Formats: sequence, structure tokens, C-alpha cells
Amino acid sequence: MEKLGSKHRLVFDTTAAEGFGSALAFAGNFLDTNKNAYGLEYPDLGVIIVARHNSTQFAYNDMMWSKYGRILSQRAGFTDPKTKETPTSNLFNASGYGTNLSNLGTTLDSLTKRGAHFGVCRLATRFLAGAIARDIKGEADKINEELIANIVTNAHMVPAGIVAVSRAQERGYTITVGV
Repeated sequence: MEKLGSKHRLVFDTTAAEGFGSALAFAGNFLDTNKNAYGLEYPDLGVIIVARHNSTQFAYNDMMWSKYGRILSQRAGFTDPKTKETPTSNLFNASGYGTNLSNLGTTLDSLTKRGAHFGVCRLATRFLAGAIARDIKGEADKINEELIANIVTNAHMVPAGIVAVSRAQERGYTITVGV
């Protein structure tokens, strides 16, 4: 948290698919408006999006969505808005969805290129690993390790998402909730 921009810092606390997507859109607005309207550079800004509870699965890469998309989608109450089917990739990193998703076209990759980071809840990851293991009759520990190994670029596992949000506030980040 200390390594990110020190002039202006913002953390998004997300707990659902809709909120995760909105956080991506708002983070893009925050970064670009500070650059274009105020002349700041991206490294001057600190942006962290915390994925916890039912938004955690959106911090996993396409490989995990291809393999476990049905369960990840079901847990989040999320389907592909175009096909109404279970996604086989992380749609918040896909182009061509525009206003069909709450990220309004702002992708994970476009934010990481501008310096945004993601905090991924270890507790929720463990919970999802257990749900997947029960569904496919697999080993929760192995699935947990696999999920952790397949988080998106600029993502960091945190012990608990809510604790990461609290620690960010202690380090001077403004908290955005309810997204």
C-alpha cells in the first residue's frame, strides 16, 4: 500500500459482481480525470480495488473461469449479459461489452496498465475453493492453491478483504463503498 502513489489514494470495497464492475469504471474515471484535468501522472495516484465476498471470483484469470466458471458464476449470481449463459472467461477483462456490464468497458488490464492494484480476499478464496471441491468432488486445498496461483495481474492476496480496506484507510486511502 505504501508503494502506490502518495498524492491521492483511493480504495474500493467490493462485495458483489455489480459493485466490482462499477469499481472498475469509477477507478478508470479517477485515474483519467486526475491525469487529464489536473495534470497528475498515474504513478502519483494510488488505486486499490478489494475483491471480497461475492466479488472475489472476478479477481481470478480466464483459466479459472474456463475451468470453474459455472460455480464462480452461480456463487456471484452472474451470467453473461449477451448470451445469458455461464461465462467461460472473466468478462470484466473482455472487450465488446460496453454498457452491458457495470464496468462500462473499463477492463482489468486497462486499469493495471495505469497502475491500479487488486486485493483478493483469502477467506473468500478459501470458501470458493471449498464450494468448488464439493461440487466436483475435488480437494479444497489443491483448488485453493490453484485459485491463488491464478489471480489477475497486479493482484495481491490479503488475509481478509475487510481488513485490507481498514488497513488502506489507516494508510491514507479514501474508502469508496457501496459500488
